[in-house]
Amino acid sequence: MDLSDSPEDAEFRARLREWLGKVLPTLPPKPSPDDWPGRRAHDLGWQRTLYDAGYADVHWQASPAVRLIFLEETERAGAPYVGANFVGLLHAGPTIAAEGTPAQRARWLPPVLRGEEVWCQGFSEPDAGSDLAALRTRAWRDGDDYVVSGSKIWTSHAEVADWCELLVRTDPGAPKHRGITWLAMPMDAPGITVRPLRTLAGSAEFAEVFLDEVRVPVAHRVGEENDGWRVTMVTLSFERGTAFVGEVVACRRVLGELALEARRNGRWDDPALRRRLGALDAGFRALWRLTQWNVSEAEAAGGPPGIGGSVFKLRYSQARQELYDTAADVLGDAALDLDRPWVADRLSSLSYTIAAGTSQIQRNIVAERILGLPKGR
Repeated sequence: MDLSDSPEDAEFRARLREWLGKVLPTLPPKPSPDDWPGRRAHDLGWQRTLYDAGYADVHWQASPAVRLIFLEETERAGAPYVGANFVGLLHAGPTIAAEGTPAQRARWLPPVLRGEEVWCQGFSEPDAGSDLAALRTRAWRDGDDYVVSGSKIWTSHAEVADWCELLVRTDPGAPKHRGITWLAMPMDAPGITVRPLRTLAGSAEFAEVFLDEVRVPVAHRVGEENDGWRVTMVTLSFERGTAFVGEVVACRRVLGELALEARRNGRWDDPALRRRLGALDAGFRALWRLTQWNVSEAEAAGGPPGIGGSVFKLRYSQARQELYDTAADVLGDAALDLDRPWVADRLSSLSYTIAAGTSQIQRNIVAERILGLPKGR
């Protein structure tokens, strides 16, 4: 398989790189991590800049190869991360583009692309653990609306979101994977309570969301009633397939910075540390090649990223934790200082074996759907 750029892709890379070199020095500084209204405005402003330059729809309309180039080049250039736009651009938007009706695509996709609306993800629940299909948030039909009651947890960006991609149980008597429906819920609807959650790293990008007979129009259902699990698999294929690509590039940059710091503070003399840095470098290079392979497979198949994304997500989660554990060894006693580089990243890295599907879930997917092993009883 040829993983090099085609002439068209090489031209896109060069044009994007030139544009980034011109526009990034003109951007305003990033707000404080605790200033979520400011971060929302900053992230939406960057999305509008991309829209005006013609780069806003690369996550949906461009080929997987071009999408990969975009993520690689923006990360290397130090461009702003998608931030509050994460769910809309990388989860809900691609799902609606793939599964929504023409009217739904016309209503929800342009505001995301133009940097006008933010989405959050209402999937996980307090009592479901890593078993997403065990969700118990109920929705029942009442005329042209669904009436929704229940709660969600780890709802990304809920405190600044306009819309929520919401999973609900519409048929409690069906097998648990077959009674689920995917809804787009307006976050200003009566009956919604949002309580931010503060993480170990001190940030508050997640929240608990409580739903008390919230009315969601049936027209906001994406896919058929009780077909939400299939639609959710489309969402998760994007989340696990390409959503972490830019972070692989960032990890490779951090690895180089760690090597420089180790040379500066004398820890480079430790041969065990040098071996760990070398092994991490080889591992992240392999992850990048795996990403290219997954993207090429998706492009050839003409659909969203496949189950190969689970292989990537499983290994990347562990590699990221290993990287920042190594960073702690390089820093020594300074690894306890939250103001030092990489310390907060080490704390946040602990979540990666849980976020976007736990490592145990990813191993089950790999075992059953790639290796063909029987399901557990």
